[in-house]
Amino acid sequence: MLNGKWKSSSISFMKTKTTGLIVALGFFGAALCFAENPQVGTSKLNESKSKLTPGTAKMMPTYISLVKFTDQGIRGAKQTTQRVAQWAAKVQSMGVTIKQMYWTLGEYDQVCIFEAPDDETAASVLLAADMLGNIRTQTMRAFTASEMEKILARMPDGQ
Repeated sequence: MLNGKWKSSSISFMKTKTTGLIVALGFFGAALCFAENPQVGTSKLNESKSKLTPGTAKMMPTYISLVKFTDQGIRGAKQTTQRVAQWAAKVQSMGVTIKQMYWTLGEYDQVCIFEAPDDETAASVLLAADMLGNIRTQTMRAFTASEMEKILARMPDGQ
C-alpha cells in the first residue's frame, strides 16, 4: 500500500505533467491555426495572415483559455458544441473571434484560442461566459514571434 506522502507527491507530479502537456498542445494548436498549410504541422508560422493591411493597424491580441466544465457544464456536455457556436456568434459583435476550440483530455476540458480587440473586451466576454455557470476559465495573453521581438527590444540593458 502506498503511504500518503508518496501518493500525494505522485498525484502532484502527474497533474504538473498533464498541465504541461495540455499547454504544449494548446501552443501546438495555435501554431497549426496560423500555419500556411494547417494539414502540415511543420509549416512556419505566418503572421501575415492578419486581415489587416501591413502598416495600417496592429494585430488583435491573441488569448489562450484553459477551460474546465463545472458540475452544471458536465451535466449539459451533449450541448457543448452548440454552446460554443452560439457564444462565438454572440461575441463576434464585440470584435472577438474564436480562432480554434479544442476539447481535451486531462485536467482541462477545453482549450480556446481567440482574438479580442483588447484585454478589457477579452475579460468581459470571459466573465460573461463564466457567469452562465457551465465553465471556469484560466486565460493567458499569447504573443506572436514579432510581438515578442518588440517586447525584447524594450528590455532595459544590463540583464
